[in-house]
Amino acid sequence: MSGKREQFISEEDRELKRIREIKLQEFMERKLEMSTQPAHITDSNFNEIVNKHPLALIDFWAEWCAPCRALAPTIEELASEYSGKAFIGKLDVDENPETAELFQVLSIPTLIIMKGGKEVDRIVGCVQKGHIQAALKKHMGQ
Repeated sequence: MSGKREQFISEEDRELKRIREIKLQEFMERKLEMSTQPAHITDSNFNEIVNKHPLALIDFWAEWCAPCRALAPTIEELASEYSGKAFIGKLDVDENPETAELFQVLSIPTLIIMKGGKEVDRIVGCVQKGHIQAALKKHMGQ
């Protein structure tokens, strides 16, 4: 009887170890996704990202745009503060014109809040952090 018990415990230990390794891997992948820095969004990964994350804030910007550069530190702060709650990304409109055209981004900076893959809010211009936070909070509660 003792041999059967040891064999059972051994098999159980292997299964627990396997489950632990899978969960650790899943945790590490989620941790990478919940970065404290805004993610780089492109035409090719835009749909995948906004459909993967329940709530996303995408900053449509360009390097030459002074208001965009002025807003950048705020976007970085929001990425850190909302890590794990909302996805924060940046899309360079010069490098990714298809997505900017699809969403009819005519002025930058433009911030688009996506929920369930659909646009639910839009903020145009260099605005204060509190304005952006209020919009995010409004859509987090729904």
